[in-house]
Amino acid sequence: MLRKKISRSYRLSKYVFYKETLVDLKENFWSFVGSFIGLGIIAFIQDIFFVESDNLFLIGSFGASSVLVYGVIQSPLSQPRNLLGGHLISALVGVSIYQITPDILWLSAPLAVSFAIIAMQLTKTLHPPGGATALIAVTGSSQIKDLGYAYVFFPVLSGVLILFFVALVVNNATSSRKYPNERSRWKIRGLLLSIKK
Repeated sequence: MLRKKISRSYRLSKYVFYKETLVDLKENFWSFVGSFIGLGIIAFIQDIFFVESDNLFLIGSFGASSVLVYGVIQSPLSQPRNLLGGHLISALVGVSIYQITPDILWLSAPLAVSFAIIAMQLTKTLHPPGGATALIAVTGSSQIKDLGYAYVFFPVLSGVLILFFVALVVNNATSSRKYPNERSRWKIRGLLLSIKK
């Protein structure tokens, strides 16, 4: 009887206290360091070079990307292909939708996000912050809208590259963290080999 109660309690505790609920202070520390440095560099560039402008270089979707790239580095959604491709494809979609329907917010906002999701799914680059990147292209300040397709390269590509390179350094600073994950590394190698041929 006692054995059954202990076994039942153990099974129940596995549901309540699963691996992801346990606090890992080392993991928390490196997540903080990565996001602080990555977003800090972008904010520093914004502050130094774009003092007079609205947050042109520091877009909101970078905060969500930081959660993924520094906080859950093994997630498929955090891998380089998803980080880079998801933002770039979504930015292209968002700017294109804005070019077609510039003054119809009730149409352009849902179209931008919906088409961005489909484009990321088709290209296997799903990265949830990409939806925000597409949305910013149609709802952002006039300065962002005035960039047109330059938005894809600046601030999106430039900011994502900063987040990516910081992730490569910080997420590989200890032996307990590996970024990108092994599966993603093989995909990158295969892509590079196919380009060389």
